[in-house]
Parts: sequence; structure tokens; C-alpha cells
Amino acid sequence: MGNAINIAAPGDSISLLALISEASLLVQLVMLILLLASIVSWTMIFSKHYRLQSALRTAESFEDDFWSGGDMATLYQQWTGRRKDTQGMASIFVAGYREFTRLSNKGETDRGDILDAVHRAMRVALNREVDELETNLSFLATVGSTSPYIGLFGTVWGIMNSFRSLGVAQQATIASVAPGIAEALIATAMGLFAAIPAVIAYNRFSNHVERLISRYETFTEEFISIVNRQTYPLPMAS
Repeated sequence: MGNAINIAAPGDSISLLALISEASLLVQLVMLILLLASIVSWTMIFSKHYRLQSALRTAESFEDDFWSGGDMATLYQQWTGRRKDTQGMASIFVAGYREFTRLSNKGETDRGDILDAVHRAMRVALNREVDELETNLSFLATVGSTSPYIGLFGTVWGIMNSFRSLGVAQQATIASVAPGIAEALIATAMGLFAAIPAVIAYNRFSNHVERLISRYETFTEEFISIVNRQTYPLPMAS
């Protein structure tokens, strides 16, 4: 039968690199996009992990100093001198304390106005820290949600080309269509390889970010309460 599909005799297996190099241009483009997305997402994963660990260590160190019962002016001087470590909770404290001493030293400033100004300054610093914590999370979410579909597009295109070649062949064998199907499935595998780490990292980092933000917000309210209880202005910060 001239049009029958024959099973080819066992031969040398086709290498992965050969399948990729012989893939159609569109499938190669899909693979390249997925490879770049995977490289960038892994870079962001390591960078974000280091950033969150640094923020956590700074928060713990600052809380130990803040609740140790020391003088706030001294604490302010210590943390403003640590330029590299003034982030997160420490940055929020510095912004609030600076605003408090600035207004308190004016003399005839209403206590309610001082509290409002301190709260605004701390919220601005808090929003800045939140933006920093959430940096790159949207990219990881995008990679995690779109990579499987990009890989699937490459798979569909590769299988479609394989069946088109099969349709015009006088005699088709499994060996003649297997490479096209294999290259198509590689695109799916690459899509999953890019998506799975990005999704796991996004969920994990989002949880850490939410916990840190909650910690920052709690500290902000506690500091406002402390300022509200102050009878006299705190020592002037230089």
C-alpha cells in the first residue's frame, strides 16, 4: 500500500539540539522567547530572594533596637548613619521621626497637626518600601501565566507543520513525522520549565511581601501611638 504509514526501523536517535536547530523558524522563535523569559525570571528570583532576606534581617535588627528602651534620638542617629541598612522599617521610622522633630521644634504647632504630618510622612515612606518589595513580582506572574500558552502555541504550530508534511507525502513513516512532533513538544516542555519556577516563586514571594507590609503597617501605627503619648517634643534630630 503506497499511502500506508510504515514504522521505520530503529536507527540513531535524534539529539535535542538537532531537533531545536531543525525546527521551523516560528517554533525556534517561541523557544527563544521562553528561554529568555526563563533566564530573566531566574535572575529576578535570586535577586528578589536576596532583597527580601535583607529586608527581613533589617526589620528584625531595627525592632530589637527600637523596643530595647533606648533614646529615640540616639536610635535616629544610629540608623541615619547606616546608609546601606536604612531600608524598610528603619526608613519608615527615620521619615516619621524627622518630620516629628521638624514640627516640634517650631514651638507653637498643634499636636493634631504634628500627628497628621508624621503619619503622612510615614505613609509616603511605607508606600515607597511597598513599591520596592513588589518590584518584579508582576513579571514573575506574567511569565507564570503566559509561558504555558506560548509553549502551546509553538506545539500547535509544529504539529500542524508535521501533519501538512504528512498530507503531501506519498509514503509516510513514523520516522518522518516524529521529529516535527518532538520539536513541537519541546516548546511545551520549555513553556512549563519557564512557568513552574515563576509561579512557585511568585506565590512564595507574595506571601513574604504581605507579611513584611503588615509588619511595617503595624509599626507605623505603634509609632504614631507613641508620638501621641509624648508630653514634650522629642530631642531635636540633626
